[in-house]
Amino acid sequence: MAFNIVKRYTLPIGSVILLLFIWQCIIWIGDYQPILLPGPLLVGKSIINFIFTGEIFSHLGISLFRFAVGFILAIIVGIPIGFLLGRSQFFYTAIEPIFQLIRPISPIAWSPFVVLWFGIGSLPAMAIIFIAAFFPITFNTIKGVKGVEPQYLKIASNLNLTGWSLYRNILFPGAFKHIMGGIHMAVGTSWIFLVSGEMIGAQSGLGFLIVDARNMLNLEDVLSAIFFIGLFGFIIDRLITHLETYILKRFGEN
Repeated sequence: MAFNIVKRYTLPIGSVILLLFIWQCIIWIGDYQPILLPGPLLVGKSIINFIFTGEIFSHLGISLFRFAVGFILAIIVGIPIGFLLGRSQFFYTAIEPIFQLIRPISPIAWSPFVVLWFGIGSLPAMAIIFIAAFFPITFNTIKGVKGVEPQYLKIASNLNLTGWSLYRNILFPGAFKHIMGGIHMAVGTSWIFLVSGEMIGAQSGLGFLIVDARNMLNLEDVLSAIFFIGLFGFIIDRLITHLETYILKRFGEN
């Protein structure tokens, strides 16, 4: 038990130390100046400064708010549409090709229209997050609904389960793993495009912080902002994983 705990934490820590060493070696070998590639110590000082001044928390709070609104809207809209297309062959045949045509388009490609429609500020970033999260959630929901075991549906029919009871007891539990797979995928893509969206017209947030630091040629601040983006993206994904595990336990699965 103790060995497993040590192994669980020492391996990631060792990987981080190795990455920092390789980073510093690249600077030594390439003889890069801090203006081109800041070293780990310089970036570490920038991270500490962001934390103690509290600047990172104001930008982070704004980014998390934008992310939460866009992402939750994508869930609210995407899951019901996924169930509709998964259950109705008529709607699936009519709408699925249109979604497949739009899905490969990068959300950033819509940014000129998004800025024209919503102006600058938080709304464009929220719209881009919604677009980025909507399709993974919707298509995985469709896959999950279509993948529900036919015998479960026969049992539901024999028990006269219809309407909300059918969805609550059969369809949603049966499709849940696919839905969560879509949500996990959507977290990664929408968090990436949140930063891109904030680089376009926002005056605050993590994406704006990168642009502002770049314009001031403070590359150590750019790398610090990138560090926080990766860190909180990781935390969000882990929180969703814990939520998934909790719900699966409620469904009686390990």
